[in-house]
Amino acid sequence: MSAEDGRLPISVVVPARNASQWIEPCLVSIRSTRPGEIIVVDGRSEDDTVQIARRFADSVLSDEGGGVAFARQMGAEAAHQPYVAFIDVDVELGESSLADLLAELTERRLEAIQAQLRSVGTNDYWSRALTAHHRGGRSKRWFGINASLFLRDAFLHYGMDSAFASGEDIELRYRLEKAGARIGLSDRVVVRHYFGAGFRFALDQWLADGAGLGRVVRKFGWPASGTLLIPAGGAVLGMGRALLRHPQYIPYYGLYGIFNYAGIVRGLLDKRVERLRSATSFEPYRDHR
Repeated sequence: MSAEDGRLPISVVVPARNASQWIEPCLVSIRSTRPGEIIVVDGRSEDDTVQIARRFADSVLSDEGGGVAFARQMGAEAAHQPYVAFIDVDVELGESSLADLLAELTERRLEAIQAQLRSVGTNDYWSRALTAHHRGGRSKRWFGINASLFLRDAFLHYGMDSAFASGEDIELRYRLEKAGARIGLSDRVVVRHYFGAGFRFALDQWLADGAGLGRVVRKFGWPASGTLLIPAGGAVLGMGRALLRHPQYIPYYGLYGIFNYAGIVRGLLDKRVERLRSATSFEPYRDHR
């Protein structure tokens, strides 16, 4: 299972936009895993993201403002290896992470596998609260795409809906599960996932997450309506845990719930997302700009 020069037969795709504070340690960690190639897809960054990326990546593409879902699709289509890994800029890998993911995917006969995330924050209140929430919440057990490995042909078969400015991972997971795709969470690979500092960072997270949920419901209709309960459940469970252990985080969970639902309204009203003609149709997404 090796590419030329002893490298892994994996193309790593890293979508990035204005990520100069994150991208160097992310790409250094990826290079240490010896993948077949590294592709950075930039979203019209206005900082030094592209200049930094060119020092470490084999190729740097531009999504021309198409968004993160389009960037991932673009990177996968440009990839030359039989496996494609999607690594977000706020993730750092261990030296054996990709090799271990590939071995586990092969052993379990999966089409895609997601690494477990160990979230790390800074010392401010909002970052610590985000970290505590993620480490204690159920979402850490969900299949995602921010530190994942796919059979490239399988990913290209299903594709990504480029209308999703956020929530593209939820939308893809929903289709993969309904289509019976063989996906799973790694039993043994854990990677670091970093949160930024400040209330604004937390607010952007809440709004983006909520909007993603709203877009999923807008697209798939009532069969996906259960996803609208996720923020309520997270807020209630989080407050319950906080009362017992960390009461200082109660305001965080209250705001998390409020702003997730504000985001959900945005997602439900996002006219870029087309409603399925049939709520039971889960055909691969093929309309990539």
